[in-house]
Amino acid sequence: MALPTVEDVARAAGVSRQTVSNVLNSPSIVRPGTRERVEKAIADLKYRPHASARRLRTRKSGTIGVRMDRVLDGISGSLLDRFLHAVTEQADARGMRILLYTASTPEDEIAQIGRLRDGADVDAFVLTSTFYGDPRTAWLREQGVPFVTFGRPWGLDDQGDPQHLWVDVDGASGVAQASRHLADEGCATVAFFGWPSGSATGDDRRSGWERVMGERSPGVALLQAEAEDDVQQARSAAIAFLEANPGIDGLVCVSDSLALGASMAAVAVGRPDLSIVGFDNTPVAAAVGLSSVEQDLGAVAAGALELLLGERGDDIVHRELASGEAHRLVEPHLVVRTPLHL
Repeated sequence: MALPTVEDVARAAGVSRQTVSNVLNSPSIVRPGTRERVEKAIADLKYRPHASARRLRTRKSGTIGVRMDRVLDGISGSLLDRFLHAVTEQADARGMRILLYTASTPEDEIAQIGRLRDGADVDAFVLTSTFYGDPRTAWLREQGVPFVTFGRPWGLDDQGDPQHLWVDVDGASGVAQASRHLADEGCATVAFFGWPSGSATGDDRRSGWERVMGERSPGVALLQAEAEDDVQQARSAAIAFLEANPGIDGLVCVSDSLALGASMAAVAVGRPDLSIVGFDNTPVAAAVGLSSVEQDLGAVAAGALELLLGERGDDIVHRELASGEAHRLVEPHLVVRTPLHL
């Protein structure tokens, strides 16, 4: 049985071939009634665009590049694994492909991106692990390469820039939810365990705790500690922090790695019932019964592809976007669990 063609869809919907193409690639320019009729015909016929023919016609690869990071501790690395799965699945539904590549430094990644573009292997890129002054985004803009970042640019004057497409999770909101939860559960002294100052993501998350504590306990000194994103370093730092501050009865952590280290520390200092909340809702958090903030990575992936391709499109074209349309801030949610004593 022959596969349905664009002509078959056009005939079933009573429109021209060009109208079908517009619905597939630029749905916003098609009248709603016509678009719905074409979409119904596509669904009824189970039509799927022929990827090879499209690549020949458009002279584009239909491929989006994403760097695959090396997993350092087996905990936080699962976040990007889940994101890669979500963006690959959703790109496939749009008839696009994801190409994974590796790079050890931002400069190495720029060189890798250049090679992929020179070979016409990739049409656009999704960047992860953004930071203030990121040279990758500056280079991509100079070269006119389409891209979107999972993460804000973090400068004081560039987060509203419509030329820099980004999707991010509202970390401050997630930590605020965790802080309110502990306070509502009766914790009188809720402290924060974060990364060293200077991490834009970590500082943003900490601001959510500061805001809630300022509302709940105005004028009270806030207690906080820091450690690198490593379980054993977190355990050592948390032991010292808890021994120096025995009144702490709630601890909000910037990541599940720090939360796991803090849980081990709580047992070591004789505080196994200390209330602890992590961030990222990793499989490790679920395994040990650790409450944690869940990032909706499906929504992040959907937002990234929508910014690159449009709401329903399957082709990367330059689109003029206003500041409010060029960015997506995804709301996380707290997953509450009963902890297992480590």
